[in-house]
Amino acid sequence: MVLIYGITHQRAGRCGAIRYSLRGLVILVAVCQYLLVIHTWILFRGITVTDTPVRPYKTITLDGGSGSYVNRIAIGVPARGVIRMEWHQANVGLIIPVNWSQVTATEPVNAYIAYNYQVADAQNILLKKAIERDFEWFLLYEDDVLPPADAMMRLNGYMKAEDTPVVSGLYYTRARPADPLVFRGRGDGVYDKFKIGDKVWASGVPTGFLLIHMGILREMWKESPEYQARGQVTRRVFDTPRKADYNPELHQYSTFSGTSDLEWCNRVIEGEYFRKSGWTKYQRKKYPFLVDTNIFCRHININGEQFP
Repeated sequence: MVLIYGITHQRAGRCGAIRYSLRGLVILVAVCQYLLVIHTWILFRGITVTDTPVRPYKTITLDGGSGSYVNRIAIGVPARGVIRMEWHQANVGLIIPVNWSQVTATEPVNAYIAYNYQVADAQNILLKKAIERDFEWFLLYEDDVLPPADAMMRLNGYMKAEDTPVVSGLYYTRARPADPLVFRGRGDGVYDKFKIGDKVWASGVPTGFLLIHMGILREMWKESPEYQARGQVTRRVFDTPRKADYNPELHQYSTFSGTSDLEWCNRVIEGEYFRKSGWTKYQRKKYPFLVDTNIFCRHININGEQFP
């Protein structure tokens, strides 16, 4: 800063150069004092700049000593029971990061599949497994989303950095024309002012390929009511909003319905679950969910048509 001021204003004369150099020096001293105060505050609080709500990973031994696993990430797949070959190919084609733990000889990561449930019910059943096995990250991966081969490598980068609690891949609606499933606000359409390669912050993201830190989900689990989904006891962390009201004065009915993904995003923000789980700075963000457009996924229907 001092050098820039000194060089830029040398033509104004020696006095001008000295005046601006001194001004730059004063600013530099003020910045240094500010950083010293911040550093002292951090030491006083007994924390470090690398503190994170992500807990240390651990090896968990199964009951009876029949095996063990590292509680890093669980992958939950809500499925209808029938998948496209393209989804299978995308799934087996995912590059698995080096030294990820193996649950069996054929499974590089813990994966659970719930099929023939409504989406929100399947998500809650899958989450219950992740809660019971004490995983640290949870990936929702739906059976109509085709991630790129390096998707796990990119998610692994976020898990190693331990600084972003929710990361979504980018995919589009199954329509012509297809719109990106990225939302800033409600009722005002999709957000599309980005290009592939950008990292976009949003207030709403889909759950088709969504990485979530379990700290958020554990806090939501504690405050969610218990219910049964076709005999399976779980908790309603994810929910598909729907209601109907009757106004006797106007003799009118009104209905409301939505999707489980945006309902979950709303609940995370309004319920202050970023703060409750230790991700305090994200509670203050207007757009706290990250969409990494490098994780560009295709959306496929049962006939094999891909979007966009």
